[in-house]
Amino acid sequence: MEVRVRYAPSPTGLQHIGGIRTALYNYFFARSQGGRFILRIEDTDRERYSDESLQDLYDTLDWLGIKWDEGPVVGGPCGPYIQSERLELYQEYAKKLVEDGKAYYCYCTPERLEALRQEQVSSKSQYQGYDRHCANLSEEERRAAEEAGIKPVIRLKVPTEGKTTIHDVIMGDITRRNKDVSPDPILLKSDGYPTYHLANVIDDHLMGITHIMRAQEWIPSGPLHILLYDAFGWEPPVYCHLPMVCGKDGQKLSKRHGDTAVRDFRAKGYLPEAILNYVTLVGWSLDGQREFFSREDLEKCFVLENIHKSSGTFDYKKLDWFNGQYIRQKSDDEIVSLITPYMQEAGFVSSPLTDDDKARLKRLAPALRERMKVLSDAVPLSRFLFVDEPVTDKSIYVAKGMDEEATGKALERGAAILMANEEKGEPFTKTEDEVRALADEMGVKVNAIFQPLRVAITNSTVSLPLHDSIALLGLDETRRRIDRAIALFA
Repeated sequence: MEVRVRYAPSPTGLQHIGGIRTALYNYFFARSQGGRFILRIEDTDRERYSDESLQDLYDTLDWLGIKWDEGPVVGGPCGPYIQSERLELYQEYAKKLVEDGKAYYCYCTPERLEALRQEQVSSKSQYQGYDRHCANLSEEERRAAEEAGIKPVIRLKVPTEGKTTIHDVIMGDITRRNKDVSPDPILLKSDGYPTYHLANVIDDHLMGITHIMRAQEWIPSGPLHILLYDAFGWEPPVYCHLPMVCGKDGQKLSKRHGDTAVRDFRAKGYLPEAILNYVTLVGWSLDGQREFFSREDLEKCFVLENIHKSSGTFDYKKLDWFNGQYIRQKSDDEIVSLITPYMQEAGFVSSPLTDDDKARLKRLAPALRERMKVLSDAVPLSRFLFVDEPVTDKSIYVAKGMDEEATGKALERGAAILMANEEKGEPFTKTEDEVRALADEMGVKVNAIFQPLRVAITNSTVSLPLHDSIALLGLDETRRRIDRAIALFA
């Protein structure tokens, strides 16, 4: 049997890290099994649909290097792959369920349904939900409703006895009493649009989907979907409900934890290979040891059974570390290409780059590569080379445990060691050794000397390595800035 899986997002918002993980798991499973990865657009929620969201989906998958075998743009034998283009199909199958006695037309008005809801709430009824009022209407009653101009919905007849079981690869058997399933849910709305449940089951069957990997939040809908498969007389696919992606507090990942849209991570300068690698590990592992995987690696070794049952924790600091590791692997030319948009936006270089810009960025690349966590770090780390904004607040120069008077002395004596060695071309390790000895003599920590030097030279407490900063800035400019800082403490 050929494995056929799908990613079926609703274009109502930007691609969320949790959603894109679902896409990755489906894609890697398909590739590891020699199967097909299908993209389907579930756009029947027309009120929340947006073209921007749809384009963001395409852009995100393209950026990550995820190619779909069938779907919008590329086509395929089971199209169309956009649900709003399949309305007649849903209407046909919904009517067939009515003809087979598995569903029925419901003419209840919104006013009646609201009154029913309020009555159930006020009476604290054990039975909450639709009361199956229209399940056994006579022909005369249906005709009267239609003549009154009421456009009906179609509801599924859910059995009131027995149980329904859905088998999940990760979670095992999940059984629910039929009377606890949503009572006779709507399948087809009065405007002819399907609900999620109807369209989802029909599309998965007609597109030959063999395995459904989706978030665990869909587990409560599982028994209903099995009942729909049974109503149609179809064999259900294999289910695999994926663990939630949570923040470090154990709650579902949301904006209160930080960025959640892939587009935001991309804008900050995370690399696609880092996102792809790290996100895949949030809820899956190969052997509990290996951490680094290329897309090609995962296409070969992804194992469905290694998906975790418990939720995965999205650690922003761990992602930063992953991204930094991938940045370190880039060549100087690649670093230049990657940071150029950020440097242009900051106004540090021109657009297009001049030859001087290219040469300057290439000199800068090795130092940036060792310090950046994300590509946008290039701007604050290198600002001192393009804009001289001297720090006049003396407290910024002062390291923990120091005062201004001691800092002024540490700056002057440390600068003498630094500049003497730089002018002689001595290795920076010699300066570090001598500054360490000076710190011992003064009874202070090494950072008490290096911090004011760093602020004097780079106008910041966080910078490129000091030796690299001096080399990029030049000795004359370095000396001028140090003298300026010493004068501030005079």
